[in-house]
Order: sequence, then structure tokens, then C-alpha cells
Amino acid sequence: VDTCNLMQRGEGMLIGSQASGMFLVNSESDDSPYVAARPFRVNAGAVHSYIKIGDKTRYLSELKTGDTVTIVDSKGKQREGIVGRVKIESRPLMLIEAKAGDRTLTAILQNAETIKLVGKDGNPVSVAKLKKGDEVLVRLEEGARHFGKKIEETIIEK
Repeated sequence: VDTCNLMQRGEGMLIGSQASGMFLVNSESDDSPYVAARPFRVNAGAVHSYIKIGDKTRYLSELKTGDTVTIVDSKGKQREGIVGRVKIESRPLMLIEAKAGDRTLTAILQNAETIKLVGKDGNPVSVAKLKKGDEVLVRLEEGARHFGKKIEETIIEK
């Protein structure tokens, strides 16, 4: 998701395979040996994924130029961003799993050094270097969603 906004280190978007728990995926705000920083971009992963936008969720596959997205920092502060372009590419993917209490959260992200989650300390952590026991930032919600809006219902997401 390429935005019309610049993001800082520790800032990105909330993405996940379940609307009830999303990972803070860091913007491409850091330089790397492979590519220059692209602080306007969040490599958000597989098209089926949910993205948190305000108090709603949407599927990544629904986003288009001109849409509003929510940019979140490591402290939970939110601001609005505008989508400049959405790129859907075929890339190697990996499953990310996290435990939060008795819940298991998942996201499918590109398997690359430059794709990062935000760690507990607010610093980006490459998904390629994640190890069991590493702590990353997630947002948890209760209840279910219907057409992106929170509703009172029992739902099981696997």
C-alpha cells in the first residue's frame, strides 16, 4: 500500500488474517542493503488480509487510489493517510503466528528482509529474522465484524 504520506520508524498499518487481532506492520521507513527507504509504503501482505481503518476493517484487496487508511505508531497514536497506489504482486509469503493469552493471531506477509513488524520496544523487526518468543505489537478486539463493522456475535476464525 503506497500512501501519499511519509511514515516514521515504528509507524505503519494494522494488518492480520483475523479482524480480532492485527499486527502492526512497519512502513518501509528504513534503508536496507537491498533497497532505499520508501517511507510512504507498507508492504501489507496477502490480499485476503484485513486492514484496520478507523473503527472498521477492510480487505486489502478492496483498497484503491484515493481511499483513506489509518496509520498507527508504536504508542497507538493514529492518523489518517491517503492511498496513492495499491500494488498486488506475486512474492514468496510466510505465515506469522503470535500468541496473545489464549488466542493465536496470524498474518501472511512477504518473506523478505525489508518486511518488518514493530517490536515491543517500538523498533522494527524483520520478519525474516523473527524467532519464537520475540514480542511484537498487536491490536486485539473482541466480538465479530460484518461488512467491516463491529457487531455483537460469536465467531470463530481459524
